Amino acid sequence: MASEAREDETGFEAGLRPRTLNDFIGQERAKEQLALAIAAARSRGEVLDHVLLYGPPGLGKTTLASIIAAEMATAFQSTAAPLIQIKGDLSAILTNLQGGQVLFFDEIHRLQPQLEEILYSALEDYRLDILIGQGPAARTHTLELKPFTFVGATTRAGLISAPLRSRFGLVLRLDFYEPRHLEVIVRRSAQILGVPIQSGGAAELARRCRGTPRIANRLLRRVRDFAQVRAQGEITESVAREALTLLEVDEYGFDEADRRLMLTLIQKYDGGPVGVNTLAASMAEEPDAIEEIYEPFLMQIGFLNRTPRGRVATALAYRHFKLAPPRRQDADQTDLFPA
Repeated sequence: MASEAREDETGFEAGLRPRTLNDFIGQERAKEQLALAIAAARSRGEVLDHVLLYGPPGLGKTTLASIIAAEMATAFQSTAAPLIQIKGDLSAILTNLQGGQVLFFDEIHRLQPQLEEILYSALEDYRLDILIGQGPAARTHTLELKPFTFVGATTRAGLISAPLRSRFGLVLRLDFYEPRHLEVIVRRSAQILGVPIQSGGAAELARRCRGTPRIANRLLRRVRDFAQVRAQGEITESVAREALTLLEVDEYGFDEADRRLMLTLIQKYDGGPVGVNTLAASMAEEPDAIEEIYEPFLMQIGFLNRTPRGRVATALAYRHFKLAPPRRQDADQTDLFPA
C-alpha cells in the first residue's frame, strides 16, 4: 500500500510539471540564460553545454532538466547519483547514450569520488577510459562516446568538487519563488486537476507554501480534498484558510517539523548558538535533513541565523511564537534583540 501511495504521488507531480520553458513559471534569470543557450546550440546544430542546477529541494530542477531535453528535441534519461555504486553501472549508462541525449543526475553531490573521476573525460572529451586487467598486465582501453548533455542537480553546491564543477558550461541557481509566481502555479495546477479555485484561495495557498512549487501542489491536493468533502468542491479564501488550519500549516507555511525545530532551538537551548548535530540529536532528525530541507527557508525569511558557533534564533522567531527572548545574550546574539 505504501508503494502504491508513493507511485500515486509521483504520478500526481509528473502530471503537473510544465513541458516547455514558456510554461515554466518563475526563475526568470535562469530561464533567460537557459533559453539563450538552447537557441544558440540548436542554431549551430550542437549539443547543449553541460548544466548544473542548484538550490533548495522542490524548486523545479528535475522539471527543468526534462524541459531541456524537450526543447532540444532529444531523449531524456534520469537517475540519482547515490544509486550508482560501481564503475560498471556508470560505464553502461554512458556507453548506451544516444547522440545529443540529456543525461540527468539528481543529488550529484553524493556521487562517489572514484565514479566522479570517470565523468571528467566523459564530460570534457566524450570518451571513456576503461582499465582492463590487473597488475603488470593491466591496460587502458578508450571508448568514444556520442556527444551528450549532462545535467546535474544538487541542493548543496558547496559539496561539489572544483574539477567536476568546472566541467559545467552553465551553472544556474534556483531561488525560492515569489507569491505572485506561486499563485500562477497554483491556478495552473488547479486547472489541470479540474478544481474550481478563486483568486483568494490561490493567493492563500501561495502565501503558505514556503516559496516552493512542490509544496504548493501538495497543499493544493489536500485542500482539494477538504473542499470536495466540506465545501461543495470550490476552493475559496476561507475554505483554503480553514483547510490549512486543519493541516496545521500556519501563515508562514510552517508545519509541525518546522515548529518543532524552532521551539527546540528556543526552549531547549535559549535560542542558541547550538551546533546542527546537537540540534539534530535533540529532534531525532538527520543533520542533512535540517541543513537541506528546513534551514534554507527559515534563513530566507529571517527566523534563523547560521553563525560560526552554531544556529541562532532571531528576534522575529521569538515574536512569531509569542515568546520572550532570553534576558542575557552572548556577543553573537546581542544585535538580534535590541533594547
